[in-house]
Amino acid sequence: MNLRRDVFQAIADPTRRAILVLVASQSMTAGTIASNFDTARPTVSKHLQILTECELLTQEQNGREIYYHLNPKKMKEIADFVEPFRKLWEDRFNKLETIMKNYKPKK
Repeated sequence: MNLRRDVFQAIADPTRRAILVLVASQSMTAGTIASNFDTARPTVSKHLQILTECELLTQEQNGREIYYHLNPKKMKEIADFVEPFRKLWEDRFNKLETIMKNYKPKK
């Protein structure tokens, strides 16, 4: 059975988000990534598989080791989707700030 994974399902999990944060700073092997978590290595491997299937991570073999890299193009897709919502809320907060600055309490 071949499951099609969605990036938003992938980043919904806190462990997978933590993995993305770890790998964002530098490429890492599965063992190095797993050493940062208090969980079984097969569990981390499953998270890595999901992140790779969603193309949030890419793999590069270097000798016997497989290094995981963050895929900036896929991360940009997420950022591009979220951007209109960020702007919407920023505008709302700016309007609220203007209202609060002009608010004069009744004495």
